[in-house]
Amino acid sequence: MSLTVWHDGGCPLCRREIALMRRLDRRGAIAFIDASDGTSVCPRDRAELLARFHAREDGRMLSGAAAFAAMWRQIPMLRPLGLVARNPVVLAVLEAGYRGFLRVRPSLQSLIRHFDRKPA
Repeated sequence: MSLTVWHDGGCPLCRREIALMRRLDRRGAIAFIDASDGTSVCPRDRAELLARFHAREDGRMLSGAAAFAAMWRQIPMLRPLGLVARNPVVLAVLEAGYRGFLRVRPSLQSLIRHFDRKPA
């Protein structure tokens, strides 16, 4: 099974999450691609890849909660959550939560950038 994940490397939230996922992906099962750098090959419009989390699992493009679930399935510690997310009802609940997160994402990004700039 192969998994490619496109993420927004310009987003401080995304950078933190992807850094954690890289550490947890001890088998190297996931190819992480920064869609914000302008040089990566993107299977979709770059703006679309930056607006929502995307992954390609065995040739099939996924976005939002389905993409997160695919990533979780590749990480042994998170695999049970990813398998549970195959249930359509569970996936719908996760997707609703993800859409809610997307509404507050800009505010959270600003907050994190503010704290990242403060001197220690």
